[in-house]
Amino acid sequence: MSYTCRRIVATYMLVGGTLLLATGLAVAAPLEASAVVFELDPARSHIEFTLSARLHTIHGTFRVKRGHLHLHPASGIVSGECVVDATSGNSGNHSRDRKMHKEVLASDRYPEIVFSPVQVQGRVALQGESTIDVDGTFTIYGSSHPITTTAVVRVQGETFTFSTHFLIPYVEWGMKDPSTFILTVDKQVDITFKAVGRLIR
Repeated sequence: MSYTCRRIVATYMLVGGTLLLATGLAVAAPLEASAVVFELDPARSHIEFTLSARLHTIHGTFRVKRGHLHLHPASGIVSGECVVDATSGNSGNHSRDRKMHKEVLASDRYPEIVFSPVQVQGRVALQGESTIDVDGTFTIYGSSHPITTTAVVRVQGETFTFSTHFLIPYVEWGMKDPSTFILTVDKQVDITFKAVGRLIR
């Protein structure tokens, strides 16, 4: 083969290899940028709350109504929401719960509590366990507040669990302090959120 022919063949091989590489990158980029979806199972997810008081500690629960999170693993950008039924708050004491719903939460006017994430700090492993920080907004009593919470995510196959713990300064956020002369309660409530759901790739 002449020198000229060899140069032509080499040029075609170089161009062809470049096109193949560019095509591979073009295919890989959307795959990397594509979101994974965490779909919560309300029946297996729940909120627990703890409120310290002078005489005893109050424990209770809320039900999760729905939830889905769309995560872009490369950037950590996340969207979606977790919606809690504010009217489901239950501490096991009827008169106390009636006061909580009427005077503190005003759950007849604000029946939903919503957490809307915007950014994940840290890498979420799509198999195994990850510890991350989640930035977002927490909407309660008709107002939204920025919040960052540390969470543990465990993924096994197509099932995930999500658990986090944080404090809500409800009085600072404009809700009524239910304390009385006899019973004094803390100005912030301790929240534990545990979710179970399905991972959709």
